Amino acid sequence: MSRWMLTSWVVLGLLPAPLPAGFWTIRGALDRVNREICGQVLDFTHNHGQDRRIWSKALQQKRDLYVYLPPRFDPKKQYPLAIFLHGATQDEQFFVEKIVLGFDKAMADGKLPPCIIACPDGSLGGHPSFFRIASFFANTDAGCYEDYLMTDVWNFLMETFPIRPEREWHALMGVSMGGSAAFANAIKHRDRVKIAVGFMPVLNSRWVDSHGRFMTPFDENCWGWRERVNPLEVVGRPKGTFVVRFNDLYGPTVGNDSQSIAKLSRFNPIEMLEAYDVKPGELDLFIAYGGKDEFNVAAQVDSFLHVCRQRGIVVESVFDPEGKHDPVSGRKQLPAALEWASKRLAP
Repeated sequence: MSRWMLTSWVVLGLLPAPLPAGFWTIRGALDRVNREICGQVLDFTHNHGQDRRIWSKALQQKRDLYVYLPPRFDPKKQYPLAIFLHGATQDEQFFVEKIVLGFDKAMADGKLPPCIIACPDGSLGGHPSFFRIASFFANTDAGCYEDYLMTDVWNFLMETFPIRPEREWHALMGVSMGGSAAFANAIKHRDRVKIAVGFMPVLNSRWVDSHGRFMTPFDENCWGWRERVNPLEVVGRPKGTFVVRFNDLYGPTVGNDSQSIAKLSRFNPIEMLEAYDVKPGELDLFIAYGGKDEFNVAAQVDSFLHVCRQRGIVVESVFDPEGKHDPVSGRKQLPAALEWASKRLAP
């Protein structure tokens, strides 16, 4: 992937531009965010002049984490927990920049029960990047990011904050790569998690039709599986002009050898349904996606929903025929997701 191409994506708004050096270390930056919301964001990062990062035994390094406390937080009460997982080319700063205001307003308006929300850094390099862009919060060739999330981050939250212990009060939520990770980790760790929410989630990374084509709609009568890795295979066409290739998205996690497909299957949510024998009613699942998604997430989601119906698993989904793989589409679908989640997180 050329630097010219990546720069063009930023100009067109297809990918978030990396923040200027030192942006989040400006004195009082997080204080200003906290003055705008009714709750409070706690800083466990090195973004604001001091190193408050948590230690990850799985990754053998310090990692950034933000934790949001709801309006009128009372440490003597116990709260539901939601962990928000960001997308590729992003890190934990995406939560503070783009997400926290929507959640805070919903809680302040009584449209979402008070929750503790955490957003860990799942980037491969510890900062937003256009190279080595996606960890999928999975244990892969790139590192033990599932263990980091579900052991290191999980234990820190449970030991530090007043969180309800029952799985019914625990949710994983995410966008794009993070939506895939929310479903994969909820499936694998459903002894601790009951709720998964995905916005434009990558739920079938092996999707192709029966002719081996990726950029086609789902058809249950014309459906195949990617059986080999082609590093140059196009898996995304933002604006229909630029391309994202298989190696850009998956190369660091699965490589390019005879074992790559087997590695990919281990964190591919559609295959995990059978691998972990998910039963009807074990999980509460919500998906928001669009018909004009530049990464053909629609076909991936539709194939996932097809398998769920075959297994008797109920999934709530919201489909926007004009929806794309961008923040605008995500914001449009957020109210429906919060309304759905509020019914499951209500006291």
